[in-house]
Amino acid sequence: MMMVRKVGSFWLELWQIMGIGALVVLVTRQISLRNAFLAINWEVMLFLFTMFIIGAAMEESGYLSHLTYEIFKKAKSTDGLILRILFVMGLGSEFLMNDTLAIIGTPVVLHLAKKHRLKPSFLLLTLAFAVTIGSVMSPLGNPQNFLIASEGHISYAVLRFLEYLALPTLLNLVVAYGILRLMYRDQFHREDPLVHSQEPVHDRQLARLSQWSLGVLLGGVAIKVVLSLLPGGYEIPLVGITMVASLPPLLFSRRRKKLLRRLDWHTLVFFMAMFVLMRSVWNTGVFQTWMSVLPVSALSPLMIGGVSVLGSQILSNVPLVALYLPLLVSAGGGVREMMILAAGSTIAGNLTVLGAASNVIILQNAEKRVGETVSFWEFLRSGVPLTLLNVLVYAIFLKG
Repeated sequence: MMMVRKVGSFWLELWQIMGIGALVVLVTRQISLRNAFLAINWEVMLFLFTMFIIGAAMEESGYLSHLTYEIFKKAKSTDGLILRILFVMGLGSEFLMNDTLAIIGTPVVLHLAKKHRLKPSFLLLTLAFAVTIGSVMSPLGNPQNFLIASEGHISYAVLRFLEYLALPTLLNLVVAYGILRLMYRDQFHREDPLVHSQEPVHDRQLARLSQWSLGVLLGGVAIKVVLSLLPGGYEIPLVGITMVASLPPLLFSRRRKKLLRRLDWHTLVFFMAMFVLMRSVWNTGVFQTWMSVLPVSALSPLMIGGVSVLGSQILSNVPLVALYLPLLVSAGGGVREMMILAAGSTIAGNLTVLGAASNVIILQNAEKRVGETVSFWEFLRSGVPLTLLNVLVYAIFLKG
């Protein structure tokens, strides 16, 4: 159903498709209201809500645009610009989540494309690959990683993700640069140096509050890592950090109502509906039966990687993880297996547009703003070789 998005003259968005699916299983009583409520992971929902608040405050205040100028002003060539987008947006998604970076990064790259007369689809693809790859190595990087860390009960999740996934992720960002350099050769042959213009801050009070939020978020993660290294290790819940970080704009901004109105409520509806629908599917036993007849164990790296990459193209990565994770936990999967699931389901977003919600967010946002998008085939042309190389790199590092 996720792949059939056009019905007559109506174009269904992903949150609408997932909402319809959840409504159907509720109306047909395949799941009760009580069990539907219990199926929703409220920790994940709170995490998403608070992260979206931080992202909305940064964009609404103009602090994001100002920060972008400070980051990109030293890029004097297309090579430098692309490398900065890949590594700044990629590593930024470690802390701000890839869906958040997709929302706030789209106007940034569109502005850069217009300013420097670059093909918009080229920079939109760069952003999509950056936030997908960069988000792999952190439980804060994307919703499926947070789900894996939360429901997989991974102790010291930040350190475990970095331990298994940091090096291959950094390498894969370099691989992404190579693929973009190859596929968009004409965009790199420029003699004139890039010239940047400073963007004003629209609301200085909200910008200060955004700085506090970002500082609390980064500081909280750093404290969490330090405490986990001390004898006896103390765990600070990630959602506790994001909750505290979201308080400055929520409590002290004059624009709090506007921030709440412009929040990405559609994505929140998507996740609530997804939890209900995937629990209903799990209760039927169909997925477990299908997995049991396959000739390879559910704990096999080949099975986890193959199902997560290919299955994400049909279900999208978060619903796929919501289905596969309980099977992995019940089969006794350890941290390594969960890291393979995190890497496979996330990197699946580089294969096709439908592989990740962040891709859809970027392209829909660009289409609404300036009428620009990336076609399915243009995405596939770069996405297929990139995903194959990404999978190879993670397979080498996670082979055990």
